Amino acid sequence: MNLHLFIPITFIIATGLTFFFFHKATAYSKAVLFLMLGWLILHGILAFVGFYENVAVMPPRILITFAPVLFIILALFTTAKGRIWISKLDLKALTLLHVVRIPVELVLYWLFLNKAVPELMTFTGRNFDILAGITAPFVYYFGFVKKNMGSKVLLFWNIICLALLLNIVISALLSAPLPFQQYAFEQPNIAVLYFPFIWLPSFVVPIVLFSHIVAIKRLL
Repeated sequence: MNLHLFIPITFIIATGLTFFFFHKATAYSKAVLFLMLGWLILHGILAFVGFYENVAVMPPRILITFAPVLFIILALFTTAKGRIWISKLDLKALTLLHVVRIPVELVLYWLFLNKAVPELMTFTGRNFDILAGITAPFVYYFGFVKKNMGSKVLLFWNIICLALLLNIVISALLSAPLPFQQYAFEQPNIAVLYFPFIWLPSFVVPIVLFSHIVAIKRLL
């Protein structure tokens, strides 16, 4: 892809913010730090050498980016040690983390203009995920600083924002040039096959997803 440099740089910054807020939520755990660094480096190298560009193989290589993370998330919620670890995460940091969805959505729009993703993945199409990013600072301020936003409101916000996330994830998968593609055949979602955008399905989306699930569990 021939993109203006500000597009990948903006996405790298968004990934860095995701890294920072989640690391903060774990009380700056060294184990989590090295795990995240290793994961980012692994998929960054694989994308850089073109590993994900071969979309004809089965199962699709893109599954490698998020399937192991989903397994880890499942393990955390179904084991005693995992649940204890989850209970110690900082909900304030996990809430503020969602501001990263603003630069991510801007990047998706720029990628659409460069014919690297379909319009349905942007805020001019079917993707309203930017609303989660815009409202996150207000939810953080009124929910955790001023503390005049009840747990029911926080729970409702997390559920709505989780639905917004799932909407774009499903659209992104079904518009990618994979055997199960359903949408956007004229302009498929190819950006996530390349560096640094491979970090969207492999890192940013799983962290955002996990943050919502943790918050919902804790608020319930």
